[in-house]
Amino acid sequence: MSSVVVVGGGPVGLMLACELALNHVRPIVLERLTEIDRRPKAGAVTGRGAELLDRRGLTPPDAGAWPFTPRPVHPDSLLAKGKPGAGHFAGMFVLTGGPGTVMIPQQQLEADLAACAVELGVDLRRGHTLVDLDTVQGPDGRYELDADWIVGCDGGRSSVRKLAGFGFPGTDGISTGYQAVVELDDPEFHPHGWFRKEHGLLVHGPMPGRVMTLEFDGPPLHRDSEITREELQRSLRRLSGTQVQVTEVRAVTRFTDNARQADSYRRGRVLLAGDAAHVHSPWGGPGLRLGLCDAVNLGWKLAAVARGLAGADLLDTYTVERHPVAARALELQRASVALLSPGPHVSALRDVVSGLLDHEDANRWLTAAMGDLDLGPFCPDLSLDGGPRVGELQRTGRGLLLDLADDPGLRAVAEGWSDRVEVVTGRCEQVSDRALLVRPDGQIAWRSGDAEPLREQLTRWFGISHS
Repeated sequence: MSSVVVVGGGPVGLMLACELALNHVRPIVLERLTEIDRRPKAGAVTGRGAELLDRRGLTPPDAGAWPFTPRPVHPDSLLAKGKPGAGHFAGMFVLTGGPGTVMIPQQQLEADLAACAVELGVDLRRGHTLVDLDTVQGPDGRYELDADWIVGCDGGRSSVRKLAGFGFPGTDGISTGYQAVVELDDPEFHPHGWFRKEHGLLVHGPMPGRVMTLEFDGPPLHRDSEITREELQRSLRRLSGTQVQVTEVRAVTRFTDNARQADSYRRGRVLLAGDAAHVHSPWGGPGLRLGLCDAVNLGWKLAAVARGLAGADLLDTYTVERHPVAARALELQRASVALLSPGPHVSALRDVVSGLLDHEDANRWLTAAMGDLDLGPFCPDLSLDGGPRVGELQRTGRGLLLDLADDPGLRAVAEGWSDRVEVVTGRCEQVSDRALLVRPDGQIAWRSGDAEPLREQLTRWFGISHS
């Protein structure tokens, strides 16, 4: 029996597997695909997700750079006033700074995470499909697989979610979108940028050959049918008002804007993360960030429970902490889709929202909400005595006790959790607290001025002492 089986070997499932392995639980990961899906997907990780990648040493050296030279956008484009890589909401720039965006194609991130997981001893099984909660279809036939815990990271149509009976309420889509990398008879058929049109939205670039369309005639009629060259071409022609010809489709995906969320992220021994727990429009790419943050919140908690160090009630904090985050993201995505739709009334509303975003407070609020930067007391990336940053100290996946006043009493208390919490002593002028207890996901669990004793918070978040 394996203590943990992760279903889904995309970025979220692999991130979770790495988190578990860092905390001495080596899961089995089941991935139905035999190789990484090369269809167009997210090209960056933003907000809190970008910070967490850094805290596991997963940020590539050229994280802030585009992997290609972007073409200048047309002056009439929705994004003409911004700069490449800047954040935006429904094509309106948010100008307030935040954590740097990690520019990395989702496929590259998935490959990096897979390599990390295998190096940590994770059993990654490609070409294996879950058919029941204890049955797997592999390349050589079906086999039984028992596990203490199962985590569904298997996407918006999650088999785990359906087999375990999770509720999945929400709203149906009102649009049909395509994202593709193509060859065209006229590569300059339309200016580069984002453009609201009579029937929807057209995006051309910034990557060579990349096009996106969004039409507001309802969701796809045949969601699972093959996307033909003619189908994509019809959408491009309708929105661009040209007779452009698609001569080759290198990669294409179809999507809509249905927005749904599991009623809970845990049912007994089954948990959900990423798109298995919440789906929404892909505009702005929040899904990858949300899923990675789900994985980092859950990983160390599940490891403590699987090792018998903490009670299963620790897992209830996963739903408590992460469910509201996705609920807000779904609301922002619904609003974003509405603001991208055609018509004079929406244009008037966009003018109002754009005017609000010219005010720093409104802009800062939206930036924080979009990047999950206002959730809980997150430990800044401090440097103690000019030494390693907190982001570097957290790469082991363990908790941190920052002893900022050289207090031997605190260090003695923490000794009982030395296998799960690293104690670092040093000075930091940026912080007035004498000590901080930082969870593996970067959240501050305790400050020296808190009423609760340190021992209580160590037990609450990291389980029983080994001494």
